[in-house]
Amino acid sequence: MPLLHRPLLAAALAGLLLAPLAAPAQTAAPIKVGVIGPFTGPSSDFGQPMLNGVRLAVDEINAVGGYLGRPLELVIKDDRGDPDTGLRESEQLVRDGVIATIGFCNTGVALKALDVFQQKQVPLIVPCSTGTPLTAKYPAPESYIFRTSARDAIQAPFVVQDLVRRGWTRVALFADTTGYGEAGLKDVEAALAARNLKPVYVARFGLGVKDLKTELAAARAAGANVVFSYTVGPENATIANGRKELGWDAPQVGAWPLSFPFFINGAPQASEGALMAQTFIAEPSNERRASFLANYARKFNQKMTVPMAAAQAYDTTYLLTYALFGIRNGQFGGPAVKAALENIPRTYYGVVATYERPFTRDDKDAVTDNMLVMGKVVKGAVTFAYAEDAKRNLFVQRKR
Repeated sequence: MPLLHRPLLAAALAGLLLAPLAAPAQTAAPIKVGVIGPFTGPSSDFGQPMLNGVRLAVDEINAVGGYLGRPLELVIKDDRGDPDTGLRESEQLVRDGVIATIGFCNTGVALKALDVFQQKQVPLIVPCSTGTPLTAKYPAPESYIFRTSARDAIQAPFVVQDLVRRGWTRVALFADTTGYGEAGLKDVEAALAARNLKPVYVARFGLGVKDLKTELAAARAAGANVVFSYTVGPENATIANGRKELGWDAPQVGAWPLSFPFFINGAPQASEGALMAQTFIAEPSNERRASFLANYARKFNQKMTVPMAAAQAYDTTYLLTYALFGIRNGQFGGPAVKAALENIPRTYYGVVATYERPFTRDDKDAVTDNMLVMGKVVKGAVTFAYAEDAKRNLFVQRKR
């Protein structure tokens, strides 16, 4: 089937790329877009699908003319999940002349690099990292930091609300000592406090820890009836396997990293039934999502390891392109791209959400809590925790 006839692309680009379609073959200078994330190393399980989501979108966009005949060209940097590397590669992206950057999966890595993009006035759109401080560091009207992932300040209350609904109010909170774990700890404690609750036990640990049974035993002794974990790597599996070894059947809940292979494959039995916040579950619940899943599988011939990372990055790339079409003179200075992102002229019908004014001068977060659903690990895969969410997911949500 010709690319232009694919339902997803036709819906996404209708009305925007008519001029490029009539243009001659692309011979003009490409538009450089940065992509940075952990494409090797311990966080690559969600860095690679993020990169693939961007690549899929760019291939589709370039196939129908790019920006007025100018193709998008990706400048890809691997931060390896390391803050110092992320800082160095971010500085290189700016030197390379990118007009904007899509990137970061690790909150700690992103935090160290934010000043580069802000000071050089190069817009950064974060499709994966969820740490609340990322879009709060600078006053919104001046900020060049945008985000299309669900920040922890909405994920934590969403999960806490579900815990209360289930009667799981004696919470043991396990958070790593990275920037992600530190920010997540504060968000969960605030969400609990809003309901006049507080953790019955709090454990902190560094990345790479192999045994947390002592802390888990202490949490059980404190009377916890649920474990809320906030870490991004295999430590989630360490917690789950430790519970199983102790014979403690308290459920494990958390933010989106509980949907990662490090957790599900690392604790194949103990991960069963775990609950987590999700913006996208890889089920073909409507035409947009079915097309995206099919096109991804066709292009990369591999399992989508972290569907949220791929879907959010895919939508992010289209949102950036939509913004660029608000700049008709081809002058992509930082302030112009920032203003264009804040005033995207048309609704983008994405795979995660329907984006109508996803960003404004005063709001740099595209995702609101009504876009979240509870995911559940069932037989080694993530599905909807509630049947009503699966039905609601037939209709892509809009920002509240």
